[in-house]
Amino acid sequence: MKFRKWMWGTVACLVLVFAAPAEKPKQKMPQLLPWSQQIAVREGWLLKRQSMILDMMRRHNVDMWIIVNEEFHNDPLTEYVAPPRVYTGGRDIFVFVDTGEKGLRKIAVTGYSEESVQRFFESQDDPAPADKQLKMLWDTYHPAHIALAIDGRRGVTRSLTKSSYDYLAEKMGAEAAQHFVPAQDLLTEYLETRLPEEFDTYNQMVIVTDLLTKRALSNEVITPGKTTVGDVRRWFYDQLWENRVTTWFQPDLRVQRKGMDSSKSRGFLAVAKEDTVILPGDLVHIDFGITYMGFNTDWQKMAYVLLPGEKEAPAGLKQAMKNTNDLQDAMILRAARPGRTGGEVYKLTMEEMQQKGITAMIYSHPIGNQGHGLGASIDFRAAQTVNPTHEAVNASAAQTLRQGAYLSVELNTQTAIPEWGGQKIYVMEEDDAYLTDDGYRFFQPRQEAFYLIRSN
Repeated sequence: MKFRKWMWGTVACLVLVFAAPAEKPKQKMPQLLPWSQQIAVREGWLLKRQSMILDMMRRHNVDMWIIVNEEFHNDPLTEYVAPPRVYTGGRDIFVFVDTGEKGLRKIAVTGYSEESVQRFFESQDDPAPADKQLKMLWDTYHPAHIALAIDGRRGVTRSLTKSSYDYLAEKMGAEAAQHFVPAQDLLTEYLETRLPEEFDTYNQMVIVTDLLTKRALSNEVITPGKTTVGDVRRWFYDQLWENRVTTWFQPDLRVQRKGMDSSKSRGFLAVAKEDTVILPGDLVHIDFGITYMGFNTDWQKMAYVLLPGEKEAPAGLKQAMKNTNDLQDAMILRAARPGRTGGEVYKLTMEEMQQKGITAMIYSHPIGNQGHGLGASIDFRAAQTVNPTHEAVNASAAQTLRQGAYLSVELNTQTAIPEWGGQKIYVMEEDDAYLTDDGYRFFQPRQEAFYLIRSN
């Protein structure tokens, strides 16, 4: 009897020791906030953001900063300097003034009183006409430099309309208009600077983007020989609706196939037509991102459609994926550091790729409040940072990397595949990352193997 008990205990122990390890639990879709809670969280961020404005204005020699929001033509900066609510005034004007020893003065020049605005700005219960308020601000302070969103290189830095520019010049006076200057450098620092409080929200967004992309590149959505590129794109739109998010660009798919010529568009692999049927043996690439809480993500992943009888991707495709991972490591781990310019990081990375014999292309860009954000980019345009007149060709590549800033690490490698008769294929990846002292870190693990789609 004792022997039998001992044997049973031994068997139990053996079962415990040799049982297959439990599967890693699948990541769950984050529960995103309803709109009212989103506003509350973002207004908390706004308090901290506004507390940073005075130091930024002084660094960029700005005495007054004016943002004009027009009815049905919102300025892209409004939701980041004022409460992220709906504005329907003909012109809602937000003014920041460096008053010297008294610090930053914040004035909202609006056509009506709004409680949420009054929590962040001086705003009259019965607002005086805008022309009187603007003229009073000039007469009171006579700022030497009045920063406006004019003459910038990017949309958000040149968003002031000619009509509103003329309005400011007329109401403030001809003398004031002589002190209007571009706000580009101030805008860049303001929008590129990330708050620690924003990190978890952005990470949740990346998880949502990743999970939807993985589902799209699976048999849940794709039935080889039946599903079209348009079917997958429409599935993404429906998922955006179901998950209470939007997007800043339409989802794109690219298809590479053995024996098929790879058509190009502006030097990149062209987007596949919506009527393209996804077939066994195809490489399918997705470019997708979401918009939520004033932020944007950007994500590119790839899948291989297994041929009948296959259980994994061919060795040549695996090597192609490894080449792209090597390119990522060279750029984000070894080349990128705070204080280096985007051009320097690009050149260091490409030198390593040349030594390894990898054909690479880099077109990474800042991301955050805008999908194609402001700040230092790391891309192929950095190879020519000056022209014969010694002017910057790609000014963002000449900017330095800012610690904590977010970057969309977007790049590809081109590799000849023996199993495809030496045909060259692209492995294109894009991952959102943040800059630390030791280089960029991805918000979520990168792709290191093709997602597999069964064909039977």
